[in-house]
Amino acid sequence: MRARRWGCFSRSRGRIWRTFATAIFLTVSRRASAQDVNAALNDANQQVRSYFDSGANLMYACGALVGLIGAIKVYQKWNSGDPDTGRSAAAWFGSCLFLVIVATVLKAFFGI
Repeated sequence: MRARRWGCFSRSRGRIWRTFATAIFLTVSRRASAQDVNAALNDANQQVRSYFDSGANLMYACGALVGLIGAIKVYQKWNSGDPDTGRSAAAWFGSCLFLVIVATVLKAFFGI
């Protein structure tokens, strides 16, 4: 009976060594892939920062376009005598202002 116990224990010892070697291999490979991920994240960061000014300028242009469309809509309502002209003007002006403020805050927040 003893021989069987020790034989079984020696098989377990082999499993322990294999598990230990696998854990070390995975740790080393994860560290190498973590460096690749870190480099990829830095590259993505640089690419996003390079497009940021163009995106902010696009938001300014959209704000200007929304302002022009809103001015035309409010003028049409005002000429037709609609009593809801003030609310409509506030909504269009607010949306235009929101686009401009968001672009400015994002530029200030990210320091670009």
